[in-house]
Amino acid sequence: MKGFLNKVVNGKPNGATTKSAEGGKPSSPTHAEANVAAMRAMDTTPRADISLPRGRERRRSSLSRSSKMQSIKELPLLSETPMLKREALFRQKLQLCCILFDFEDSESDVKGKELKRETLVEIAEYVNTPSGQKIFTEALMPDIVHMVRVNLLRTLPPQTDDYDPEEDEPAMEIMWPHLQVVYEFFLRFIVSSEVNGKVAKRYVDQSFIRSWIELFDAEDPREREYVKTVLHRMYGKFMSYRSSIRKVISQVFFRYIYETGRHNGIAELLEILGSIINGFAIPLKKEHIQFLEKALIPLHKPRGVAIYHPQLSYCISQ
Repeated sequence: MKGFLNKVVNGKPNGATTKSAEGGKPSSPTHAEANVAAMRAMDTTPRADISLPRGRERRRSSLSRSSKMQSIKELPLLSETPMLKREALFRQKLQLCCILFDFEDSESDVKGKELKRETLVEIAEYVNTPSGQKIFTEALMPDIVHMVRVNLLRTLPPQTDDYDPEEDEPAMEIMWPHLQVVYEFFLRFIVSSEVNGKVAKRYVDQSFIRSWIELFDAEDPREREYVKTVLHRMYGKFMSYRSSIRKVISQVFFRYIYETGRHNGIAELLEILGSIINGFAIPLKKEHIQFLEKALIPLHKPRGVAIYHPQLSYCISQ
């Protein structure tokens, strides 16, 4: 487990590449449809203290989380479990990793937070080998995507009005000890040759992709780096989503240019676009020309252009 943690601590995704996304290929198969309903029905996630009133109800919630985390402690390690029982155990660990903690209170649920982190590291390390990735069956995809959705696809905290990205230090994400390992795990899922893109997109649907792109506004640059790397890989894997991914990115740009004037991830979005534009066939399609004219050229207008000007210049020069 230490080996995996050493790869993860520097904040860089293990699977980052700069290869053209337009040429990405999907991978191999697994099983069917009823799981979609199962995934939607699973939204009974225990929530952190932050959404609960103080007092007796809060203590009850903390006790409930503690007893659930105790269940994790009692589960055996995947590596010490017979092959035939590993899928069921993996599902149990995924479900327990959906428990959320209040990181605002650094003294609450300390053991529970550490147990969850250790479990996340265990499952991420398990799927870091070709043999471990055999666990990525369609039967487990609803649980995998649900765990990722619950931990990562959240409402980002609002920035203070006086925050200036050119002058101020970014606020680092307090949940990063958990989030980083979830990102690393999901990256392994997306790049795995065991995961067939046509099957996986039943669970990684377009609403998931839209919510994923919203994470580019995270203030923590470590998180934006993972969000960028995983989206780049999803663009390569899910070919039928490419047009809609470009459309959602252009909507982010329009909001930034014409409404808010604030967004933390314009530079990272442009890095992805540089790779995408590289893969456009010549002569350019009308849709691609409109994208360049309507989404990219107006990015020269906002006051914050200096922050992302190198990436914008690269996209325009392509």
